[in-house]
Formats: sequence, structure tokens, C-alpha cells
Amino acid sequence: MTVTLASLSQQTGLAVLDHLERSVSIPVVDGLQAQGDLILIPLSVVASSVRVRPGANWTAVPPEGVELLRGAAGGNPHTLVADPGTCRWTTDVSDFDWLAIGIFETSAVAYLLHPEHGATGCTPGAYVVRRQREHEGQRARLVTD
Repeated sequence: MTVTLASLSQQTGLAVLDHLERSVSIPVVDGLQAQGDLILIPLSVVASSVRVRPGANWTAVPPEGVELLRGAAGGNPHTLVADPGTCRWTTDVSDFDWLAIGIFETSAVAYLLHPEHGATGCTPGAYVVRRQREHEGQRARLVTD
């Protein structure tokens, strides 16, 4: 089944902005993915510095999705969307760089949806959801969306 921006928007009830083409098929990627102020990193890439805490509380991702992060000043949400029973999410993580928001594990394609940026798909696996930071000279700051 082809997943489009329109079908994800309808499934979640999250409207996307008018400049986005709703009939486009959502690309599915097995590596790094950036979306505004978030970046998804396969856990295997950062496993030496990011871990799930012992006894972590995992939450099943419902069909309507789970909000991972809302943009600065109450902006648009980044929402993780998956079919029932295929994806779980936890915020019980430790991260040497203090950028991780959480980790999700998915046995089927899961999607990251944002009203302004559209959507991307993640192949089955485990992913770290991190805030992005940018460097300006000697200073680093979080990317705001």
C-alpha cells in the first residue's frame, strides 16, 4: 500500500500546510533523517553514547501517532506514526550529548510527520530521536523550528 501525505494527515488528524503536495508518496529511508529541529539516527550509529535506561517505560505508538517534539514557542508538532502493534517509544534514555528525546523501535515502516515539513518513513529498526544543534563559530545552539 502506498502511503501519502494525505493518508497520514487523515490518519492522525494533523493538518499539513497548503504548500505541500498531499498526493506524494512518502519516501522510506534506512539511515539518518533530519526534519527541522529533529534528527533521527539509527541506534546502531550512536549506541556507544545513547542507551535505553534499565527498566525503561515503553509506550505503544497508536495509529494517530505520538508527538515527539513541538516547535519553538508552541509551533508545529513532529509526530511519530505507525500501524498498531508495530512501534514502541520511550523517553527513558541516557545520552552523553544530552540531545536525545527518546528512542523508538519499529517492526514495520514508521513515519515522522510535520505540518510544515511533510513526512518521511523509517525502515524497521531502532532509532534515536535527537534535537539538532548548529554551530556558529565557537558556540553551539539548538536548532529551533
